[in-house]
Amino acid sequence: MSSAFRSLGFYNYRVWFSGSTVSNIGTWMQRTAQDWVVLTELTHNDAGAVGVTMALQFGPQLVLVPITGLVADRANPRTLLMITQGVMGVLGLSLGILTLTGVLQLWMMFLFALGLGIAAAFDAPVRQTFVGSLVPQNFLSNAVGLNATSFNTARLIGPAVAGLLIAGVGSGWVFLINAVTFGATMLALLGLRKSELAPRQQETKRRGQIRAGFGYVRSRSDLVALFIMVFLMGTLGLNFPIFASTMASITFHQGAGEFGILSSAFAVGSVVGALLAARREKPRFRTVALSGAGFGFALIAAALMPTYLSFGLVLPLVGISSITMLNNANAYVQTTTPPELRGRVMSLYMAIFMGGTPIGAPLIGWVANAYGPRWGLIVGATGGLLAAIVGLLFWASSHTVRIRYRSDRRLPFGLQVTTDRETATREIAVIETEAQRG
Repeated sequence: MSSAFRSLGFYNYRVWFSGSTVSNIGTWMQRTAQDWVVLTELTHNDAGAVGVTMALQFGPQLVLVPITGLVADRANPRTLLMITQGVMGVLGLSLGILTLTGVLQLWMMFLFALGLGIAAAFDAPVRQTFVGSLVPQNFLSNAVGLNATSFNTARLIGPAVAGLLIAGVGSGWVFLINAVTFGATMLALLGLRKSELAPRQQETKRRGQIRAGFGYVRSRSDLVALFIMVFLMGTLGLNFPIFASTMASITFHQGAGEFGILSSAFAVGSVVGALLAARREKPRFRTVALSGAGFGFALIAAALMPTYLSFGLVLPLVGISSITMLNNANAYVQTTTPPELRGRVMSLYMAIFMGGTPIGAPLIGWVANAYGPRWGLIVGATGGLLAAIVGLLFWASSHTVRIRYRSDRRLPFGLQVTTDRETATREIAVIETEAQRG
């Protein structure tokens, strides 16, 4: 089996991967329909309303972080995932019924977004750490990469299907189909072989557990830097629903089908980036920083594209760079954190990653409304560029550079290094860089 897919050699991971992929497709269908309904049916191209919807959906990740991480470390992960998937399925079903009956209003959509956000706040950290029970520790980085492949393959399929369904039968049916797909994850959880699940050390109740998770992160400067980078990226850069919907409808005057195609074009790059990440044996900090810079430049290039076609052709580059950054960041956190703390640390990671959306999404929506969608993309690009600067500054500060130079031997381009020591020997300068962190 290819090194990129080696985790699929384990039965439990194959079952989980299959069910999760189906559920992810439904999730992306709903996200696409939700953003389009808010932008074109519940408002008159109000990007700010899309931003508020996103803020309500992702805000609970930040507010509930002290609770969700501890629950992830204490609760039975299969039971918790069954509950969260069931709740999100019921919400999707209700949203579909309200849409089909024509009674859905903007304030109702805001409430559904908030409900989904609360359920996802408990679902996300345990979903991230549950993969550690399905594969051995040395396969964890690969399994994280394949999870992202599943997520982004769904992003490739879901928006395109949603766009066609919205144009053909209406948004309500998209919400109903999503409700059904949550059953795939629940069936996968029921189909796992308990005997093959890796033993998981669950935390017993005692004082100071929440504080211990925060303290662990604070004690590691690499995680602090990484969390700052992820916050910047999540706050400003990862507002693609606003970018795609406003560029499609306002800048290029396209419909729901073309909006779905843009989301799929972005996902093409995301799938490629996820597969490349899955091939890596070990996540690297500097890869996170460099891919953040790549994301920023790619998004600026997308903002400058003059036509719908050229804009769509640049989006795979945006997808590759963004998923390369996020996959490496996710795998780095999971593989360098002790299992007994992983739930709390990943909860904090997800909170910082998603929790910036209540700030960034309304901001990007306001910029798109006031100055045009292209400027929204430019502001989004600064998220990746600032993250790259933070990462490169940390990398430079955590490495010690010593330069020993002797004598006056000539260097390239006519440069010369000299000393006034009579005992110096004639040797070219030797530069040694010693990494304090891998």
